[in-house]
Amino acid sequence: QLQLVESGGGSVQAGDSLTLSCAASGGDFGYYAMGWFRQAPGKEREFVAALSWSGATVKYGDSVKGRFTISKNNALNTGYLQMNNLKPEDTANYSCAADTTIAMVLDNPRWSGAQGTQVTVSS
Repeated sequence: QLQLVESGGGSVQAGDSLTLSCAASGGDFGYYAMGWFRQAPGKEREFVAALSWSGATVKYGDSVKGRFTISKNNALNTGYLQMNNLKPEDTANYSCAADTTIAMVLDNPRWSGAQGTQVTVSS
């Protein structure tokens, strides 16, 4: 069973950058597509970014296009979310997810991080 653990969140000022990590174990991350989602208090879960297993296909949510970059280092079994020019509206708990195809990650991924990592952006 694939297990995912997120890290890298924190409290930052608007305009700052953060890089989130998603460490995978129990499987070869190179064979998995991955994605990032976020949820703020009182709001629905929101899609942030997704990457196919090969890296050939990348998708971003409209609110983060041009500011966030998703990537994956298969040798380290780790995925990343580079977040630049952070805004207060980016404040949320960020979680990673994985499945065998990007379509499955976007629909109903079988594996997700258990706790996520909190990002708080102040103005």
